[in-house]
Amino acid sequence: MSKSRGKSLVVKRAIVIRGHNTSVSLEEPFWSGLKEIAAKRGASLNELVAQINEARDTFNLSSAIRQFVLAYYQQGVDESL
Repeated sequence: MSKSRGKSLVVKRAIVIRGHNTSVSLEEPFWSGLKEIAAKRGASLNELVAQINEARDTFNLSSAIRQFVLAYYQQGVDESL
């Protein structure tokens, strides 16, 4: 049995949103996906997170980012069917 089983692999990173420092905790696959999306859009990670922050309704920022990344990749899968 793996020692990492059941452990949260959440990574906390510092982000600057419109000049304000904050930290965001996400699982590494979401960080990787977010970086990939930002690169494809020609935006910095901070710029993309700021856009997500401005568009979110009731989710906390980490949840909004997860929803955004999931929706991005689900749309990509749907378009390829």
